[in-house]
Amino acid sequence: MGHPAENREPGTRTENTELVAAILISEGIRLPPEKFRVALVQMSCGPEPEQNLQKALERIADAAGRGAQVVCLPELFQTQYFCQREDHSLFDLAEPIPGPTTEKLSAAARRGGVVLIASLFEKRAPGLYHNTAAIFDADGSLRGLYRKMHIPDDPLYYEKFYFTPGDLGYRALDTSVGRVGTLVCWDQWFPEGARLTALQGANILFYPTAIGWHPAEKAEFGVAQHDAWRTIQRAHAIANGVYVAVVNRVGFETGNVRGKSAPGAGLEFWGASFFCDPFGRVLAEASHDREEILVGEVDLKALEDIRRNWPFLRDRRIDSYVPIASRLID
Repeated sequence: MGHPAENREPGTRTENTELVAAILISEGIRLPPEKFRVALVQMSCGPEPEQNLQKALERIADAAGRGAQVVCLPELFQTQYFCQREDHSLFDLAEPIPGPTTEKLSAAARRGGVVLIASLFEKRAPGLYHNTAAIFDADGSLRGLYRKMHIPDDPLYYEKFYFTPGDLGYRALDTSVGRVGTLVCWDQWFPEGARLTALQGANILFYPTAIGWHPAEKAEFGVAQHDAWRTIQRAHAIANGVYVAVVNRVGFETGNVRGKSAPGAGLEFWGASFFCDPFGRVLAEASHDREEILVGEVDLKALEDIRRNWPFLRDRRIDSYVPIASRLID
């Protein structure tokens, strides 16, 4: 297949792009940038939701100051991971969208001039709640929502108790940096969601995440679990020819919300947020145990070079995939 940068006709694409850009600018329309910087906010979360939100707002400003044009926060960043138990009182944490928190996030996006992806506990109606990613444009406008489609129910990850599965489908949304897609955490294990989002024209897939080790399992399974998590998401980048940005929380948590913890041994969130290119090469990666702002660059010319040389989307046999909608082929 050749190197991703091979076989490109020199100058042709650049000249055509410049011509189109000149025409559009003359009509008051701006093309998205061919390169833009992405920041992933790997953070720890404490017992007080208000303090976590304030920390996130400060990190958004910090990322913007470092030249980021897109900022993504971890899954459910306003609290420790409360799904370690089933507790009806915790539904009080949910807010409508728009609501008080989205007003603050919108203002932060506008001040920083950044596209912002924020994972929230959405109250859609009494008794109906979602795990929702809100996408704000650089002017603070709410571009749209993605409601988490795949909802886990595992020891200390009791999300089915809290969240209704998403009903908006997989979405790619237009922003000032072009079309972006977001999925959420457990979605990252399912290639179908990545494919359907990429097919809508997303150049980058974001995965706000909350994943960690059970302390009793870490010694035996920890390395393999983390490696599988990293591998599956790099595979989404390769199979779809897109950048992938994954942001996780970090630190040991007992699900402590305002002084009330969950029973059990807690979870050690493994951090290791990362950013990879459309060939699966990891361009930036965070530590397992520290708060960090990870910055990487999206280069749409590089994306096109890779897709030209590895044309997976061209060679899909869509006529042969009908049975994939079956639960099991038996």
